[in-house]
Amino acid sequence: MRLVVATCSARYSGRLTAHLPLATRLLVVKADGSVLLHSDGGSYKPLNWMSPPCTLKASEPDDDAAARGVTQVWTVQHAKSDDRLEIELHEVTHDSSHELGVDPGLVKDGVEAHLQELLAAQIALLGDGHSLVRREYMTAIGPVDILARAPGGGHVAVEIKRRGDIDGVEQLTRYLDLLNRDPLLAPVRGVFAAQEIKPQARVLATDRGIGCLVLDYAAMRGLDDAEARLF
Repeated sequence: MRLVVATCSARYSGRLTAHLPLATRLLVVKADGSVLLHSDGGSYKPLNWMSPPCTLKASEPDDDAAARGVTQVWTVQHAKSDDRLEIELHEVTHDSSHELGVDPGLVKDGVEAHLQELLAAQIALLGDGHSLVRREYMTAIGPVDILARAPGGGHVAVEIKRRGDIDGVEQLTRYLDLLNRDPLLAPVRGVFAAQEIKPQARVLATDRGIGCLVLDYAAMRGLDDAEARLF
């Protein structure tokens, strides 16, 4: 990745026409060929950019551009269209290249699979005396996240979401309808578990006799220090 901090202007032409007047900006040239112009604001979004496939050609300015203080011209041409980004560099205050290597990508924490694994290992969160039957208990329309045995008899089907909405309650309702037809499992009650349950989903679940369980991901992972909390 090449990082250049320079006083520059830019002109984009092709599907649209846009112009950036002279100012100090960060220019990012990535290994995939993309070129991005950033200001010191606007969060992560660049002011302008060219996505790959494209080519970057650096050239000397013509006499008129040189008279305006331009020291170098970057022409970024898209390979599959007429889109072109022309950048006129005046003063360069930083220019460095860095080998970043292959990025492993974003690993999401607290996804439904993690919550399911943790709840299966801490099945007592459903209440004392519950025991795990299995994760991903298959039905004719798909797997229930967790099937547990209730202490007083019967079973509990648990549907797990990161954010619980009405669709999740409807999904669990369909599972319960099928599971309660099995005399070896019935009666089967439902528990809708999520890190956050929307009010409408809670109302619908309650109306259908489905329990709601809010999952504290940090506490389930043992990261919540109760002694450090004020309340």
